[in-house]
Amino acid sequence: MKRQPRIVIIGGGTGLPVLLRGIKKYPVDITAIVTVADDGGSSGRLREDLHIPPPGDVRNVLAALSEVEPLIEELFQHRFDAKGDLFGHSLGNLMLAAMTNITGNFAHAIHEMSRVLNVKGRVLPSANQSVVLHAEMEDGHIVHGESLIPKYGKRIKRVFITPEDVLPLPETLQAIKEADLIVIGPGSLYTSILPNLIVPHISEAVTKAKAKKVYICNLMTQKGETFGYTASDHVRAIFDHTEPQSIQKIIVNNGSIPKDVKLRYKGELATPVVIDTKELKSLGLEIIADSIVKMEDGVLRHDTHKIARLIYELTLNEIKKAM
Repeated sequence: MKRQPRIVIIGGGTGLPVLLRGIKKYPVDITAIVTVADDGGSSGRLREDLHIPPPGDVRNVLAALSEVEPLIEELFQHRFDAKGDLFGHSLGNLMLAAMTNITGNFAHAIHEMSRVLNVKGRVLPSANQSVVLHAEMEDGHIVHGESLIPKYGKRIKRVFITPEDVLPLPETLQAIKEADLIVIGPGSLYTSILPNLIVPHISEAVTKAKAKKVYICNLMTQKGETFGYTASDHVRAIFDHTEPQSIQKIIVNNGSIPKDVKLRYKGELATPVVIDTKELKSLGLEIIADSIVKMEDGVLRHDTHKIARLIYELTLNEIKKAM
């Protein structure tokens, strides 16, 4: 090929940077589409005080894709712990907030910070303004705010955003259209992944895109969001918010998790996601199962290098099929 393979990755939270740190090492053209629904912690305070989109998820993605000296990345990610107005803020969040004020535009601020950090690829917000995430629970109650949704403790029926007429950036839709592979996840299903897909026109663009769509399923269920969910339950939730058959492939972990780790997570109401093969096949999905789990700082994560290699090889295979 005369150009690099184009991969669009959609998500947020802690899962998306894990994948990006691995995939940036391959000769690919990366576009990361990141949620702007966060309303907790430093991001929430800056969002409220300065009336800007929350910078936290974007900051983590910029750091993951940056190719600068480790000390510069550490500085960007530094979080103040001294008492006072700066407590809890990360320097990167403050820099993005300042750049937004200077440029008057959040997307422009991300672009300029990408240059400063020598970011490989593009980082695009799913919308160029703040959105509020709401969840309708199965008991009929409506919870307002991304950070409050997992705390309600009931099964989620659907999520939606306000304002309803928010629009994605034109370059976001163009990147989706031109992609060779579209990757969804990993990340919190209802508060990191779906807030991107329910932005008007994004799910439609994903569904219409010629590229195959692959969903990287979470390793563990999540308290307040997906407790008791199987792999197919995750996919059905995405289908319910987008279009049936909007995903063709799913990557799941079949690696073992130590008993002591399972026990610790069970105390947090989190268990390994069950791979219900029959149900996944009934949804028309191709299942890609591999041992892609690792322990990192006492937390279960997707193995950065293994998952990146899987995505890269999958992209090349899809390009060959299309030639």
